[in-house]
Order: sequence, then structure tokens, then C-alpha cells
Amino acid sequence: MKVTLDLDDLVRRGDLTQAEADRLKGFAKADTGALGTNILLSFGAAAIVIGLGALFPTAETAIGLGGLLLALGLVLRFNGIERWTLFGQVCVTIGALALSGGISILAEGSVPINLAIGGGLAVAAVAARSGLLAALSVIMLTATVGGATAYNGSFFWQPALTIGILAALTLGLYLLSLRLSADYERLAIIAARVAILMLNFGFLIGSLFGDDALKLPPLAFSVAWALVLIVTGLWAIRANRRWVVNAAAVFGAIHFFIQWFATLGPSPLSIVGGGLLLVGFGFAIRWFNRSQHAKAPSESDVTIPDSIVGPGGAA
Repeated sequence: MKVTLDLDDLVRRGDLTQAEADRLKGFAKADTGALGTNILLSFGAAAIVIGLGALFPTAETAIGLGGLLLALGLVLRFNGIERWTLFGQVCVTIGALALSGGISILAEGSVPINLAIGGGLAVAAVAARSGLLAALSVIMLTATVGGATAYNGSFFWQPALTIGILAALTLGLYLLSLRLSADYERLAIIAARVAILMLNFGFLIGSLFGDDALKLPPLAFSVAWALVLIVTGLWAIRANRRWVVNAAAVFGAIHFFIQWFATLGPSPLSIVGGGLLLVGFGFAIRWFNRSQHAKAPSESDVTIPDSIVGPGGAA
């Protein structure tokens, strides 16, 4: 867990001695030089990839550059070279994106290959501890399973199948996150949140167009979506999962307004009424977030282990 502390304020309040504050500052100074070097190397690698990609704009170029960067990043990552960790993570991220993009172009929409790309992005996300790659792996899975195309009457060809798979994925990632260390728990939570967003978009499209493959009408998706949002929101409140509560509230408002305007039409009164309700939803979410923030431990409640500040020190 990362904690941000105002050391000068803690010393001024008497919660931390000057010696303890200097000791903590020393940890930050030790990483400053390595961080600057990693940032410069990361920008340099990105510039080289962009430049070569512009000179040789082919899928093969993307695959070659992506493979080289991915290999370099994995070497730095698994050789335990601590000072190059950030640069290694950036190399894995850029390399995985370039490699998967090039392969996807050559695959021309092949389902097995796109599924393999999604799995590869997930593996790269774990290797690089990259939330971006974790999110992209879920999006790739959704696009492949659901058959996503341009918005031409349906974003998902099979919304029911997509919703079912994403619901199982979300539950699995959440249960997995409870058993992982902090770094990997973060990746699982990010992937689960993206899955929740994509699942709700699946419900949104299903509530508008239904599912031709299973002959499900839009009404079935509308009712199921409302029930899922209510149950999920109630669980999230009890489990103190504020992000899930906010997501359920936002998509609940979207669902409500879709039905509101579908029933009443875009008349001046319906627009005014919808706006008033939207303001009410906004204040309700704000009240909930403030109430949860008030329950969170304050900075003075955080205890710094003796192994860091030395015997007898406390924050």
C-alpha cells in the first residue's frame, strides 16, 4: 500500500520527529535519480518506435519492434534489476501493444487469433504490472466474443452471450483479487471494473435492439438490467465498494433516461423533468461519496512500521 504523508506537517504537529522525517525523506531521494533515468529511457524508446513506425508503416514493422521491446522488457523484469523496473514495464507495455496490433491487422478478424491476443495482453499485463494492458485484454475479449463492429444498429452481435461471459469474468476477477498481493490485486480490480463497464454497455445495446441470435426482445434486457443494477448496488453498499456503487448509479441513471424518453418522448416537459431527476441523482451520489469519505481513516490514523522509522517512532 502506498501512503502519501506531509512530513513537514507531521513534524510541526509533533506526530513525527525530525530524525524520523529525515529518514523517510532518504528513501525518496534514493529513488529520484533512477526514476529520472527510467523516464528518459522510456520516452526515448517510445520516440524510436513512433519514428520507425512512421518510416516503415507496415504490420510487420509493428510486430518486429513490438517483439524486440517486449523481449527487452521481460529480460529487465525477470532479471531482478530493480533500478530498471519502470523502464522494463514501459518496454513490455509498448511492445505488447505494437505486437498485438500488428498481429491483429494480419489476422483480419480471426476469432482464435484475437482470443490469443487477448490472452497475451493479459499475460503481458501481469509481467509489466500494467493496468492499461489489463484493461485492453478485457476489451479485446469483449470485442472478439461479442463480435463488435462499428455502431450500425448493434455494437454487439450477441449481447446475451457477451453479458454472460463478462458477468462470469467479473465475478472470477473479484474473487481472485481477494487472494492476490497488492500489485496483482490492483490489476485484477482494474480488469474487473472494465468488465463491469463493458457488461453494462452490453445491457444498453440489448435494451435497445434485443438479441437476434437468441430471439430475446429489448424488454427482457431492460428488466434484467434494472434487476442487476439494483442487486449490484445494494451489495456494493454493504461491501463498501464505492466505485461499484457509483457505476451502478450512473448506469442506472442512463437506463432510467432511456426508458423515460422512450415512453414520454423528447418533449420540453420530459426534458425538464429528466434534468431535475439527473440533478437529484448527482446529489445522491455526492452525498454517498462524502459519507464514505468521512468514514475513511485520517492521515493521523496511519501507523508507520518500526522497521522504517526505527524503534519508538510513530506517525
